[in-house]
Amino acid sequence: MKSAHSRGSLRGWLLIILRWAAALLVLGVLLHFLPLAPLREAIARVPVSSFFVVLLGYLLAHSAGVAKWRMVVNAAGAELDFATSAQCYFGGLFGTLFLPSIVGGDVVRLAVGLQRSPRPAAVLTGNVVDRFLDVMAQAGLVLLGLLLIPELDLVPDDVEHRVRGALPGVACGLIFLLGLLWLLRKRILGGRSVRFRRRLARLRHALRSVSKRPRVLALGWLAGTCVQLAFLMLTAHLAVKCGLTLPLRAWLFAWPLAKVAAVLPLTQGGIGVREAALVALLSPFGAPGHLVLAAGLVWEGVVIVGGVIAGAAALVLRKRSERSVSRNG
Repeated sequence: MKSAHSRGSLRGWLLIILRWAAALLVLGVLLHFLPLAPLREAIARVPVSSFFVVLLGYLLAHSAGVAKWRMVVNAAGAELDFATSAQCYFGGLFGTLFLPSIVGGDVVRLAVGLQRSPRPAAVLTGNVVDRFLDVMAQAGLVLLGLLLIPELDLVPDDVEHRVRGALPGVACGLIFLLGLLWLLRKRILGGRSVRFRRRLARLRHALRSVSKRPRVLALGWLAGTCVQLAFLMLTAHLAVKCGLTLPLRAWLFAWPLAKVAAVLPLTQGGIGVREAALVALLSPFGAPGHLVLAAGLVWEGVVIVGGVIAGAAALVLRKRSERSVSRNG
């Protein structure tokens, strides 16, 4: 058992090393094709005070994310207090960047909640619903950007047509995938143990609890949209400091798509992939690649420092919770 655990841990750390190496490789390719001197100058234009102001905004936005996550999981019946929710959320934020992907940010986020909640299935279901609301928030920002694209004279007609032409294909692909899963549901779930079916029943009950509270879902989607919009605005602010000024409509189109691309499990925390996607998506708007990369690198600095602070906050909350349990025990 210990040998298997050690092998799993070794594979996890090997995977995180490979993903950090992939991130450095992607950034290295970008640096190879973009001018280094203007890139350094653009990064140097960002005042230290602006960096810490953006970092503060980043942490405040994630604090709102804690409240949103707690609201959604408690709607499923998790019954978590704010301190436990903050420990779960900030631990997951740290895990996304610094822990092996075999552990993963979501698993770290769930670990404490599953132990503390009287209904672990509610925590799992609420987390899935929260992730879905985040995806819908990203999709809403992309849709808003697409609707505003015709107002941008910088966008060539062929780019607009390609983007709009791809939407029906993406929609059909999603519908096909959902339909396939629905048709295969009996084969996928058939032959499972009684214990598995009981857990599935608990998940269904938690999902019904959330679905019966549409106001919570609407408020969660709105809060998720505001959080993602705050991140977008902070990135655009850093870009201005780097010397890149673009219409907000361009950021509404490119930034959410770049973040979606960063979800692909290619690099740790999407580092490198997000910057490459931003450079590609903003180039039709006339954005110089080195300025886009400069803003992306400074933003990654904010994300990494914020992840370290989130991990420290989760550790402090964990220690405080352990002391409270020992006193009560």
